[in-house]
Amino acid sequence: MTEPAKPDVAATPAPVKKHARDGKSSATIYDIARVAGVNPSTVSRALSKPGRVSAKTQKLIEDAAAELNYHVNPFARALPTGRTSTFGLIVADITNPTFFDIIRGAGATATARDYTLVLADSAESAVTELTTARRMMATVDGLILASPRMDDDDIRALARDKPVVVINREVDGVPCVVPDVNKGISEAVRSLAANGHKKVAYVAGPSQSWMSAQRWDGVRSACEWSRLEAVRLESSKPTVDGGRQAAREVLASGATAVLTYNDLLAIGLMRELQAAGLMVPDQISIVGFDDIFGADFTTPPLTTVRSPLGECGSGAATILLDHLAGTGAETPDTLRVETELVLRGSSGRLIPAK
Repeated sequence: MTEPAKPDVAATPAPVKKHARDGKSSATIYDIARVAGVNPSTVSRALSKPGRVSAKTQKLIEDAAAELNYHVNPFARALPTGRTSTFGLIVADITNPTFFDIIRGAGATATARDYTLVLADSAESAVTELTTARRMMATVDGLILASPRMDDDDIRALARDKPVVVINREVDGVPCVVPDVNKGISEAVRSLAANGHKKVAYVAGPSQSWMSAQRWDGVRSACEWSRLEAVRLESSKPTVDGGRQAAREVLASGATAVLTYNDLLAIGLMRELQAAGLMVPDQISIVGFDDIFGADFTTPPLTTVRSPLGECGSGAATILLDHLAGTGAETPDTLRVETELVLRGSSGRLIPAK
């Protein structure tokens, strides 16, 4: 009996292997090793520490990774190294333009140092800020706190876990970037005195703001030197609406010049006083703080004390990354940046009422 003929295996074409993924799962170093024809350990060395394999093998692995659309998982990388190449930045209010340049400055430094910036907002809440910081600390290499509202002890506790840098606040034992307000405020008060003003009101920021207290101390000291009367007024919130709400107290104070905790308060105050029929600066001069984007869009343009906010962001990121790189001894733990008066149309000579 004749056996049935066996199929000609050689005549059947082998299925063509496709290197592209189906999109349902991410490529791994094992996929790259299969495509490149090398061991997974070689792929790991090539991707984590280029230069440890030959240029030919490196190119082969990079081409395979590109073909598979492979991206390094920072958390997987962190397993052997303990580093994710990310750092966090928590700001007090992400809608406040004061923080825009801080974010840009920190982000530019992060990119230049091959790090990724992770941003979060505390919404002016010390409780939210601390909760957010603790959660971020689990996944980032370090943290920058911009105008933090939490207690000094909480900040120091975070800094015992991982490197922390603070902007707009001094905390003993923690690296800080602090604008020196005295120069800019002194210039502002001298200008007001030269324009005939005798009484200056300071519209304060949040009660938990360290920088607001510093600015009030600067205003009070400069006014004392120039023999002007200074009065502190509270605000409901450091926003345009907060400035509007402070207008009645400003008028009731009898002050003919006002310095505010920030530019947003100054803009809101100016709008409300103008709506009430007051002439700015003929009847009242208004000076803001920070020189945010748009400060010169008002009518008249806002006089303000400029803080180098971009420098604050980049300086804080540099200090943090230097500490992470083990070169922190070369960077000062406290970086002070100067402020300066920017004269525009919202301040000027007081015209006495007839």
